[in-house]
Amino acid sequence: MGAADVVPGVSGGTIAFITGIYERLLDAIKSVDLKALRLLSKFEMAEFWRKIDGAFLLPLVFGIGLSLLTLSKLIKYLLAEHPIQVWSFFFGLIVISAIWVAREVKNWRSATVLSALIGIVIAYSITIISSARTPEELWFIFLCGAIAICAMVLPGISGAFILILLGKYIYIITAVDQRDILVLAVFALGCLSGLLSFARVVSWLLKNYHDFAIALLSGFMIGSLNKVWPWKETLETMIDHHGETIPILQKSILPGAYRALGFETHLLEAVIFMALGVLLVVLLENLANFMNRSHAKG
Repeated sequence: MGAADVVPGVSGGTIAFITGIYERLLDAIKSVDLKALRLLSKFEMAEFWRKIDGAFLLPLVFGIGLSLLTLSKLIKYLLAEHPIQVWSFFFGLIVISAIWVAREVKNWRSATVLSALIGIVIAYSITIISSARTPEELWFIFLCGAIAICAMVLPGISGAFILILLGKYIYIITAVDQRDILVLAVFALGCLSGLLSFARVVSWLLKNYHDFAIALLSGFMIGSLNKVWPWKETLETMIDHHGETIPILQKSILPGAYRALGFETHLLEAVIFMALGVLLVVLLENLANFMNRSHAKG
């Protein structure tokens, strides 16, 4: 999930859904409430640990944090040096994930189809919005954290991409690289605030309107494919605070049109990496099913 959240266009929520932990993740987040805080304030640690499903949350949060800290530089390098291969891998991953999620809908009818279409339109619209020039004050960093974490919870909508739209992706990644504790602490507080409130909304929808919510989430994934399409024409760029030119508005084009712009398409490699993305999801899904069966027998 941490590795996915570093990549603009890929959601950690997608990985949670693929691995079968999505609803448990929402329930664990939702359990951090006033009762949990009272238990913590009274140092009733055993009860607090059980209340928040600490045995699940601790390794998950540790894994996400470790991945964010260790992979941010690697992801930046791969996106700069091998963008087509990276985007192709995630394109394949999200395509098969959308299909897998859509299979969870028990009854496809007009309302669920409409829900999926709404998800597609929302996610696609987000991918074509140009990023903004925004302030670097701490109050805005807090707000960015609260908004981005909501997207990270949703399969198909990338928190990293939301940060690009808010003009703070490079700023936050740089803060991670440079261990800027103040910026990261404020951003984390914003994430925590957004997460605790938004997870309750998503969890309520899944429990009360399961098919509607799942169809919406699969629509988010399908709509986000425009962002991870490997071949892009850059329409607008900006200079970041390091003096580097970064794209802020791009258009998806066919490989032939990409070649006409004078770039190498790496078409065979792209197909291979798309297939690897599909294969990874299939393996993860089969592994999750095997572990669930083993747990049920145990």
